[in-house]
Amino acid sequence: MTITPSRTSGVPGSRIDSGSVGAGRSRPAEPQPSQPGPAGEDPSSRGVLAKAALVTATFSVVGSLLGLIRDQSLARLFGAGQETDAFLVAWTVPEFAATLLIEDGLAFALIPAFSVALAKRAQGTPGDPVRALVAGTLPRLSLAFAAVGALLIVGAPQLVEVLAPGLPDPGLAVTCTRLTATCVLTFGLAGYCSAALRAHRRFLAPAAIYVAYNTGIIVAMFALGGHWGVRSAAAGVAAGGLLMVAVQVPSLLRQLRRRVKTAEGAPVAEAEPLNIVLMATVLLFALCRQSQVLIERFLASHLHSGAISHLNYAQKVAQIPMSMSLMLCTVTFPVVARALAEGDTERARRRVERDLSVAAAVVLLGTAVVVACAPQLIHLLFQRGAFTAADTAATAAVMRVYALGLLGQTMVGVLVRSYFSAGRATWYPVAAMAAGIVVTSWIGAMAVGRYGVTGIAAANATGITVTAVLLLSGMGPRSVPIRTRRVLAELSRPVRAAVIATVVGTFVAARPADPFTGLLAGSAAVTAVFVLLGWALDAQGFAPALRSVGTVTRRLAHAVFH
Repeated sequence: MTITPSRTSGVPGSRIDSGSVGAGRSRPAEPQPSQPGPAGEDPSSRGVLAKAALVTATFSVVGSLLGLIRDQSLARLFGAGQETDAFLVAWTVPEFAATLLIEDGLAFALIPAFSVALAKRAQGTPGDPVRALVAGTLPRLSLAFAAVGALLIVGAPQLVEVLAPGLPDPGLAVTCTRLTATCVLTFGLAGYCSAALRAHRRFLAPAAIYVAYNTGIIVAMFALGGHWGVRSAAAGVAAGGLLMVAVQVPSLLRQLRRRVKTAEGAPVAEAEPLNIVLMATVLLFALCRQSQVLIERFLASHLHSGAISHLNYAQKVAQIPMSMSLMLCTVTFPVVARALAEGDTERARRRVERDLSVAAAVVLLGTAVVVACAPQLIHLLFQRGAFTAADTAATAAVMRVYALGLLGQTMVGVLVRSYFSAGRATWYPVAAMAAGIVVTSWIGAMAVGRYGVTGIAAANATGITVTAVLLLSGMGPRSVPIRTRRVLAELSRPVRAAVIATVVGTFVAARPADPFTGLLAGSAAVTAVFVLLGWALDAQGFAPALRSVGTVTRRLAHAVFH
């Protein structure tokens, strides 16, 4: 999930600029002398990024909590049976739409484009390049979103047959799919607003979209579930999509209405056309990445009732560490894009290498906790109502296997931003992701008969790891030229710490009979061992990761008690 923060009065990070860039200002700021920091950034830039990360962290936590409440509500109201399986097939549409239009695809194309337009505006280009970009892209994209949504509504029966041919009740899945298909238009508009605002260093409004979205689904399930059943969740998706747009439009309009000083009689900037090739590459990459879900549900539809649900719940919880680890990249992606737009390759390289080390440290700690405490986590989160102890055991087993691919998922999230941050079309990420999909499909088909949902999860983890390795090996002329061998050497240190911490944490978490006590004991053991080993091994990402956690904790505490 991509949760990104923006502007408001009195909120830390309400103006987010990188260094001396001056994005979104009506006039350039006077240059201020400063000494570069350890990551090659000036202190003011690091402070602004820290504030943006704080806002991102705050809303990520709120959005993640609401996402958990949404999944808990789904499990409690409808369990993990045929009805939930039918909805989760329809859930494929918003999952794909979120990846293609909000989190990856559209953002990878639009943020660099807006960064270039803002750089031109700052350099005094006649007219307003930002408004010209909006005029040349938004109307055409809106028509495309509406057309695809209408096509999915009409072709819902055929889509369900392709996605899950083994469903016993395809009619329910078709109805839910027609409701969720409306999100193609709303998610597309929400993703466009989010990309434009993040490029302007406005992060609060984009950060609120998943809070609004999950709220819409939760309210709809409890308000309509008694009459509509699981269809209420699909209606909530449609309502949540509208809310995602509504929370961002006012902020974007304020940015577009800002007056830009131009010379008298200067020509108005012409509407910027869509870069069709770039758009195709980023959308195909995002489509290939999200197609892992298609493979999982296609294979699981032939297994026992509830198999799709077990996969879904396990994946949702397992991906929380990945979402938290990528928060910083959400903030720094516009920074990298702006650096490349200004020709500062060295600053972009340092930023990407730092992001990799910090994200790896965070996700590996989270992975160790998820693997060590999987039964306790699932029991506490979901085991109530229609969700039974057997469902807990099956979901926990799947989640432990899923977690093995979290480092690969995080690396793909960091590295692919580097490939597309220059705003140029490149087919290498698509090829790397396609190779991972082939691996996922082959292993899944071979393993599902013997290992069931666990084999499907193993195929997912293996395929995404292959993609991560290919993306890392292809860095250089195709992307930001990071030092690959140095990065791999640094990553090996937190990996070793995570392996040992997982073993210790698993042993400790299993001792108490109470799941809550086991979760606390296991998490504490994992954290202590991981941090101590990280310091002993001098892992590069540990110090900034711990500083970031400390800063966020202190600021949140100050906000609560003052």
